Amino acid sequence: MNPLADKRDYYEVLGINKSASDDEIKKAYRKLAKKYHPDLNQGDKSAEQKFKEVNEAYDVLSDKTKKARYDQFGHAGTDPGYGGGSSGGYSYYGGSPFGQDIDLGDIFSSFFGGFGGGRNYRSNANAPRRGSDIEVTLTLSFLEAAKGCTKKVSYYRIENCTECSGSGAKKGTSPKTCSSCGGSGQVVVNQRTPFGVMQTTRTCDSCLGSGKVISDPCTHCGGKGKVRVHKEIEINIPAGIDNKQILNVSGRGDAGKNGGMAGDLHVYINVTPHSVFERKDCDVWCEVPITYSQAALGADIVVPTIDGKAEYHIHEGTQNGDIFKLRGKGIPKLHARGCGDEFVKVHIEVPRNLNSSQKEILQQFERSLTEKNYQKRKTFFDRIKNLFLLF
Repeated sequence: MNPLADKRDYYEVLGINKSASDDEIKKAYRKLAKKYHPDLNQGDKSAEQKFKEVNEAYDVLSDKTKKARYDQFGHAGTDPGYGGGSSGGYSYYGGSPFGQDIDLGDIFSSFFGGFGGGRNYRSNANAPRRGSDIEVTLTLSFLEAAKGCTKKVSYYRIENCTECSGSGAKKGTSPKTCSSCGGSGQVVVNQRTPFGVMQTTRTCDSCLGSGKVISDPCTHCGGKGKVRVHKEIEINIPAGIDNKQILNVSGRGDAGKNGGMAGDLHVYINVTPHSVFERKDCDVWCEVPITYSQAALGADIVVPTIDGKAEYHIHEGTQNGDIFKLRGKGIPKLHARGCGDEFVKVHIEVPRNLNSSQKEILQQFERSLTEKNYQKRKTFFDRIKNLFLLF
């Protein structure tokens, strides 16, 4: 069971919106910290737990870096023990900022390689090296992202040649240690300068830095030991994933070198807009047209949700632009409990193409109304009247 699934949303813990300012976050924290402080609630285990929860939420939301990761990845983005992935071996991207294996020995060598016989920071050509990461884009519909799904991802990756088992040598033969560099992949060059003899290291020309020489190369891979193959895998898309987020599929990138681990596959999520729904964080917004009579008299209407149809009773005298909320009908919260809400904005559609009989009925109806039936209109004209008195 995922331990992060039981965690409450940090914004919910502090009772604030996701758009809250730094001052609002601090104010909410101080209020709740005082309310649940152990000194004021001695022996109350519930208050003690809430105090810890409030401090944990504030620790993340008050830190811009942690807050940014939390806003994008949920609790997984701030939990150091959660990098291994969720169900099915997937996790949210949080890998090396370099996107590939960086050998610091190569960096030091390029700047300080062998000055005056000093320490030589040469990397081992035969050391295991991690494979490169691969990036692909996956397009999801609005509902696929909201409800979760299983999708196939097609891409190309570098794998070890099956004919030579990645050695690059023809079957039945094996690579030989390079005699020029002794298998290190680098050679030391002495250069005479006005300051004396200086030593520098560079890539071996004989083995091109591999430390090995192949006299009889594999015909399948051309001696490279690697081949480019097409792959198609199924991945589980978690419910609630949003546009521009990234899924990390561990070990599905390019094969490593010298027995090193494979890189990862980074799946960039692209969510297409919906014709009815609009997403704001975990909330869903939509606009529903109603008739003039339904607005005036009240009615039971059908409202679309991401889970299907829902019935809602609009009250008598509903105005154009009024908004009502369907609690829990929004998008599931990623790596947290519960769902957002659905907000429905009412649009009163004024009838068109009326015949003479319908117009007469409306005119009679209009003549029967008084100022009591139009509260906003009365208030508006009272303001205008007072405004004109100033001139």
